[in-house]
Amino acid sequence: MTDKLAWIDEELNTLKETGFYNNIPTMDSPQGPSVIINGKQVLNFCANNYLGLANHPRLVQAASEAMQKFGIGPGAVRSIAGTLSLHVQLEKRMAAFKRVEDAITFQSGFTANGATIPALVGKEDVIFSDELNHASIIDGSRLSGAKILRFKHADVEDFERVVMEAQGTYRRGLMITDGVFSMDGDYAPLDKLVEVSKKYDLMTMVDDAHGEGVLGEGGRGIVDHFKLHGQVDVEVGTFSKAFGVVGGVVAGNAKIVEWLRQRGRPFLFSSAVTVPDVAACLASVDLLEESTELVDRLWTNARFFQEEMRKLGFDTGHTQTPITPVMLGDVQLAREFSRKLFEEGIFAGALGFPTVPKGKARIRVMISAAHSQDHLEQALDAFERVGKQLGKGG
Repeated sequence: MTDKLAWIDEELNTLKETGFYNNIPTMDSPQGPSVIINGKQVLNFCANNYLGLANHPRLVQAASEAMQKFGIGPGAVRSIAGTLSLHVQLEKRMAAFKRVEDAITFQSGFTANGATIPALVGKEDVIFSDELNHASIIDGSRLSGAKILRFKHADVEDFERVVMEAQGTYRRGLMITDGVFSMDGDYAPLDKLVEVSKKYDLMTMVDDAHGEGVLGEGGRGIVDHFKLHGQVDVEVGTFSKAFGVVGGVVAGNAKIVEWLRQRGRPFLFSSAVTVPDVAACLASVDLLEESTELVDRLWTNARFFQEEMRKLGFDTGHTQTPITPVMLGDVQLAREFSRKLFEEGIFAGALGFPTVPKGKARIRVMISAAHSQDHLEQALDAFERVGKQLGKGG
């Protein structure tokens, strides 16, 4: 009898031989500026924990207190018996925080995209999508059945060209872009994209997973950064990054939010977010509304680190945010660089194809407000030493 799964062994061996196999690190400590991996304490420059909230005592306390009152699991989908007053409170708070008409929460940012896109467009429609959009946008677009037309990354002129060429071929049109692009750290020219979308009567949607807690006043995101309130139909966000918890949110036009309550499949067919997660998210919103201190510190740390890395001769790409790609090109080199950084006590992961295009492998350094000046200087020293060993940097 032949092994019907032998092809998987072949594919896995190919990944290992070519350096694309993903060895998944496991932490044995809370998420923070330093973590314990395989028994070794290292400085953490891998996580999306932009504001250091993942282990914040106020979030932990809020989760604990909510469990004492509400238990843990909601026990049902939101539309049947799983909606708690906490869920409603979080949605109202997020709508106010984002300065929009309404908001709806989901189990993750990924499912938020999977819920929203198929609810807005179908087989008779067209999606205009930035070529570097996140996998969740790609999957949600495929689920919708709409025709997907890609435009060059952050290229407004190419976007308009693609829209013009498609005129008369569709019922509804939807422009979708990431707010901040997680691999390169640049952000979309959202103001210009919205301007073109208005011209051609397109619905507009931005996935602001890496913009919330980072851009805009007090971390309100890219729409706030460009002062486009009321002009973007859908803002998709996540609570798993700057907010330090887990879950997704769709904020924006009240009609769209109400439609998602009726037709957003993860809302209708997957259990509601758990009690401690919702309570912790509410505590995060409290912290962001009380002060801009964490957001300000994040940017101070990012500017210092990026400037010093460039002085050391490293290529940090086109970043405009605290996401700091250290461009190395070759995936094997990037993995070796990451391994040597780990030996130096710095946890900074290598990224290669298919996460990034072939030939554009890198170390992606994720800066946090939780990093101290000493943490940043330790990382810079390690990059300098490893760079000299491997012939990179100045």
